[in-house]
Amino acid sequence: MVEQSELKFTAFPFKPYSIQIDFMNSLYRSLDRGGISMLESPTGTGKTLSIICSALQWLVDRKHSQNSEATADSNHNPNSGSDDEPDWMKNFVANKEIQIEEKKAIKKKKNKQGLRSMKLDKKRNHEVFGGLFNHKGEFGNVCEEKEKKNLIQRSDTEELNDQEFLVEEYESEEESDAGCGQSKRKADGVSIGSSSDDEEQDDGFDDEDDGEAALQIYFCSRTHSQLSQFIKELRKTVFGSQLKVICLGSRKNFCINEGNSTRINERCLELQKNKKDDFSKMKNLGAGGRIRRIKGSCGCPMLQKYKLQKQFRSEIYQEGAFDIEDLVRLGSRIGTCPYYGSRSMVHSADLVVLPYQSLLSKSSRESLGLNLKNNIIIIDEAHNLADSLISMYDSKITLPEVSGYGDKAARLCNGSTLGDESSEEGSSLSGFQAFANMLLSLTNKDGDGRIIISRRPTCFGQEGGYLKYVMLTGEKIFHEIVDQTHAIVLAGGTLQPIEETRERLFPWLKPDQLHFFSCNHIVPPESILPVAISNGPSGRSFDFSYSSRSSPIMVTIEELGLLLCNLVAVVPEGIIVFFSSFDYEGQVYDAWKASGILARISKKKHVFREPRRNADVELVLKEYKTIIDASSGGDLKADPAPHNGAILLAVVGGKISEGINFSDGMGRCIVMVGLPYPSPSDIELIERVKHIDGLGDISLSKTAEVYESYSGDVKAGFGILRSCKRRGKEYYENLCMKAVNQSIGRAIRHINDYAAILLVDARYAADSSKRSFSHPTNKFPQWIKDRLVSKTDNYGEVHRLLNQFFKYNKKKGVERRVPLECRQTGRPAVICWPHIWEFLDIGLDWNSSKKIAAAWIK
Repeated sequence: MVEQSELKFTAFPFKPYSIQIDFMNSLYRSLDRGGISMLESPTGTGKTLSIICSALQWLVDRKHSQNSEATADSNHNPNSGSDDEPDWMKNFVANKEIQIEEKKAIKKKKNKQGLRSMKLDKKRNHEVFGGLFNHKGEFGNVCEEKEKKNLIQRSDTEELNDQEFLVEEYESEEESDAGCGQSKRKADGVSIGSSSDDEEQDDGFDDEDDGEAALQIYFCSRTHSQLSQFIKELRKTVFGSQLKVICLGSRKNFCINEGNSTRINERCLELQKNKKDDFSKMKNLGAGGRIRRIKGSCGCPMLQKYKLQKQFRSEIYQEGAFDIEDLVRLGSRIGTCPYYGSRSMVHSADLVVLPYQSLLSKSSRESLGLNLKNNIIIIDEAHNLADSLISMYDSKITLPEVSGYGDKAARLCNGSTLGDESSEEGSSLSGFQAFANMLLSLTNKDGDGRIIISRRPTCFGQEGGYLKYVMLTGEKIFHEIVDQTHAIVLAGGTLQPIEETRERLFPWLKPDQLHFFSCNHIVPPESILPVAISNGPSGRSFDFSYSSRSSPIMVTIEELGLLLCNLVAVVPEGIIVFFSSFDYEGQVYDAWKASGILARISKKKHVFREPRRNADVELVLKEYKTIIDASSGGDLKADPAPHNGAILLAVVGGKISEGINFSDGMGRCIVMVGLPYPSPSDIELIERVKHIDGLGDISLSKTAEVYESYSGDVKAGFGILRSCKRRGKEYYENLCMKAVNQSIGRAIRHINDYAAILLVDARYAADSSKRSFSHPTNKFPQWIKDRLVSKTDNYGEVHRLLNQFFKYNKKKGVERRVPLECRQTGRPAVICWPHIWEFLDIGLDWNSSKKIAAAWIK
């Protein structure tokens, strides 16, 4: 272990702030110590870069230490020979031993790979599907016998150093149940079509023996955009080019085969089954006879040439860290599959970057061949880890899926032909997979989950019922991961309250054994203005509780509109307004449009709305950013109308509230409308609340009868919440406040940033002694609580605070960009960037400064 005074993070590309140094030291020691740690650092404090520089520095140091120990052991090896022996004798013996060990390792590795694939296939067939895949009781036995025979034949042939042999059908670990065959080359359970002229060459990512697996770090986050941001930060350091890094993703994000927009997983399976075999010339095996070689190729055109996959891996190794978009572009340029290309590089990578699902789901880990033993896991954005983890183990089967598969099975039994109906085959396969997952879920303990039955018809009057298993506990799932790893780090901007996470995921860990670190924000107090607003411009109280929102008068919605009409006049550049749901946002938007309030807002700022489809969010954000850039830089040609920015109506829990950065002018003001409590009509939510409320209660089994008939009624849901004890109520409160903290954290992204945060609801300013739940402001991060203006007499006071805040920070921003000598003399200055001349004058507006600048330049 390195002493604290000796820790130096030289890879950090800038001079780190003190809180960044504290964070990196804490993370480094957590990895040294092992076990579970929770590290909290506010958004905008360089958390990602700190994680990279600390964790990868620890990885390099640990590998260096391991290599030094191995060298020391070899120097003291008693079998190294006597000092009396000549050097040529020592070298001869040593080289011979090395050659023997290498041959044994190669043979053991190949045999082990084949056996592992066969055992995994057999285990899955028995545990998950039983005999359901066997047709007339023959399929399973035939496959097993073929695999054993092929494995023996491969083993015998490898002794003769024949590397070109029978080729297995292209399949991944997760698809191996669909058929059987032989394998010549495999990369993490994937065999790739090849030809005899493919040459084996080192691409820098050769697989290593499982018994001597290299130390790895797995970094995972919630979304692909967050993973791309991580890779972007990684490239700023030397680790981006010095270490082997691979980024994993889903088929949906990776597939470059045209026409595979729907049912991507099933289409991938179908193409892999369409294998083409071409026979080539006979090959001599010596005394054992001759064998005809087979050139196998997958039906997918992106997987027909193994040498392209090797080129794919080689370029990644040479060029450094690639994010998902980079891998897709590289695969498209070369003409090979980036999904399987990236999977084939997992075992030899130093750093694996992947989404939550791929690491936390056991089936996904097995499919990808992830080896967690004695390795490191860093989970970013871990504020909702417990709920994300258990949701991965939910299973659901709909009535159409069951009936569709049943109808097909009945027709097969009656001898009817189905014809070429690929869509029907795909839907049947999905239905059967859902049915198998449901059966697997039923093997859990009775108290681990709940069964939800829905008999509601669809909007078209058809039967649309479903059966769903909802996992309630993540303790057993997380314990399985903890047992394998050396250390697990949970990181995020807002992790508190940590006690809830501990009770739900690792209750066996005593509180004093959990290492927790938290730091303050890097921005100065004057750069943040959080204000609780109780009343609007007309003096009406803001109450966005559930009962008030359903009121037909809509007085509160009108008052909110008047508030926005005032804000667009005082807040420069961009405003983000967060609502509790898409439905409520739509209700407010329609009301403003009908009353003319929307037209008044649009005269000052462009209005954008977050789309429901995630695929459309990027386009809206691009247009929003264009308007903000135009208003920030004074580009009148880009925005000829007299607008001073834009306003974006967003939704808590939507894509915009999770992982999108609104730095500088993109988010000068965040407006949080109400307290976004989840709806008590959500049956799954209420079941989780009841389960959490009963943690540690030995009489928990009695509650099953009490709420057995709960059908999603809102009043009944509120009744259950009121009857809960401390844990259930706190969980419900925490869900709301974690969502609030995530949303307001979209602004303030660096030390020179500034923004106002408006909490629009009387409950933010209410006396905590009059509330049954804990006060919401107590669950804000410390950097918000320290600066919060919790009470104002009227809106006029709020308007005055906002005006002073933005005037001060605008002047401070100008002074920061003007040279010192110009600040001292008060004279204007010209700052030159490439192809840009911008004139800045303290205290003058843009148009006046531009006129003086033109005269001064002349």
